[in-house]
Amino acid sequence: MSKRDYYEILEVSKDASPEELKKAYRKQAIKFHPDKNPGKKDTEEKFKEAAEAYEVLSDPNKRKKYDQYGHAGMGNGGFGGGGMNMEDIFSHFGDIFGGGGGNDPFSSFFGGGGGGRRGKTVNRGSNLRVKVKLTLEEIAHGVEKKIKVNKYLTCNTCKGTGARGGSSFSTCSTCRGSGHVSRVQSTFLGQMQTTQTCPNCGGEGQIITDKCTDCAGNGVVKGEEVISIRIPAGVSEGMQLSMGGKGNAAARGGVAGDLLIQIEEIAHDQFERDGNNLLYEYYITFTEAALGSNAEVPTIDGKVKIKIEPGTQSGKVLRLRGKGLTSINGYEGKGDLLISIVIWTPKTLSKEEKIILEKLGNSDNFKPSPGAHDKNIFSRMKDLFEQ
Repeated sequence: MSKRDYYEILEVSKDASPEELKKAYRKQAIKFHPDKNPGKKDTEEKFKEAAEAYEVLSDPNKRKKYDQYGHAGMGNGGFGGGGMNMEDIFSHFGDIFGGGGGNDPFSSFFGGGGGGRRGKTVNRGSNLRVKVKLTLEEIAHGVEKKIKVNKYLTCNTCKGTGARGGSSFSTCSTCRGSGHVSRVQSTFLGQMQTTQTCPNCGGEGQIITDKCTDCAGNGVVKGEEVISIRIPAGVSEGMQLSMGGKGNAAARGGVAGDLLIQIEEIAHDQFERDGNNLLYEYYITFTEAALGSNAEVPTIDGKVKIKIEPGTQSGKVLRLRGKGLTSINGYEGKGDLLISIVIWTPKTLSKEEKIILEKLGNSDNFKPSPGAHDKNIFSRMKDLFEQ
């Protein structure tokens, strides 16, 4: 990052308005434009320095920090003009110069006088999106799914070239095989060279002289493919996975798009998911709650035994550590199984049962008397999740 005062670089006062800053930056950018000063390294550095100053001062929050603390307030954050290249600057501030279209004089940064990378256009196939439904068991352990996808495939007849026999080409006469054409135009900076994709061959550098009849010269045909997808354990609803190169094939030997896989969870009949934890309601009888018992409950990996302590209250939550779901890629370990105890109250009673319960109801032991240690269900759940 530059250590010169940003206001000094742009030659403005500290109370300059946003419009004044924009005009000042544009003036500096034109003055130190590399195409106007070929071979002068110092002007390129000043061009970047001006971009850095404008990047900070045009942002109200960054400007406030700079006004208070100077360069020390900038840290290493932001866009950092000192590390910019020409493409960064123009893409970030293209609106200053009227956009980045092929007719803009600053487009010569990237393919003209600025020495940007040029070459033949590489076609790219479009991405495809599919939805995959998974059970909780599949999510817990990971799974491999095979799905049939309708997509554009590379034409087998011409091997994706689009030409009959795969070799019916001629060099484009307009760009002479380079894939781009240049022209010189007069601008406010003087004579400048701009570069754009060749309109004759579309940037490919060659023309098909005899098109493949199966794909009509496109190099791709409609078809279907069975794709094997390996889904890791721990994925969740709405998560999107990507398989590079498994989308639509690209025209004439380009790069295939990606296959985007969106995860959908199938509701489980016993467990409810909460992140990597699993929630389960276990019903017990009044007798089991009062006397205690040994029980067997399901987990995602099979049944396990638990102990119901005498005097267990409805709403008590038992935690079985490590019996939940594995986090994606295993970075956070496994979640837990949280078992919420629910005491089942009979809805109908026989005459004898009513007599027994009425007698028991008169006992002091059967009258609710929660002590200070008996927290309500909300407090117990909060304590459990904070552990």
